[in-house]
Order: sequence, then structure tokens, then C-alpha cells
Amino acid sequence: MKLYGIKNCDTVRRARKWLESNKINYSFHDLREDGLTEAMLQEWADLTSWELLFNKRSTSFRSLTETQKSNIIQSKAISLMVEHPTLVKRPILINNKQLHIGFKPAQYQELFIK
Repeated sequence: MKLYGIKNCDTVRRARKWLESNKINYSFHDLREDGLTEAMLQEWADLTSWELLFNKRSTSFRSLTETQKSNIIQSKAISLMVEHPTLVKRPILINNKQLHIGFKPAQYQELFIK
């Protein structure tokens, strides 16, 4: 199982703390430090959709130019997310070829504690 995010993101910190406190083994991939590729984003988009991955409510999105914000399609969104990893909704949890976006304790509870 792998958790993708940015280590100083509050939601990512909460997800990591939850996993650790419930003794769930995972590896962490920091999107800024460890990198983010078009191939990774394409794979994730195939598992869900680019619209769910792309965070239009982020500060990073608001700081884009009007040209960058307009006419967004999958290829443009992926390019923007590679250039600005903070545009990716996070955390991204990959578990058994299933992708989960965001963190809510109840969601993780349902996934891991049965």
C-alpha cells in the first residue's frame, strides 16, 4: 500500500497519523520530493478520473493564470499537476489497485478495520 501526498499538508499528516496509530503498514511518496510524473497521473486517471484528482479549490489553482485555468482537459490538467504538485487532491492512497482520494477517518475505518 502506498500513500501519496505532500508531507506538510495537514490532511496528509492526519492520514499518516491514522494509519500509524492503527498499525497499518504503508509507504509514503512525497509528490514534491519524490516526484510526480505524467505516467503516474495517467494511471490514476485511468483508475478514477482526472477531474477527481485535479484540485480547483486549491491556492495553487487560484494562482494560475487565466489562460492556464481555461479550457482544461485531461492532458492539460496532467501537465499542470506535474508542474504544480499541489494541484493534486491529496492524499492519494493506492491499495490493491484501488485508488482512494482524500482522508476521512470513517472512510479509512471502513477500508481497513473490518
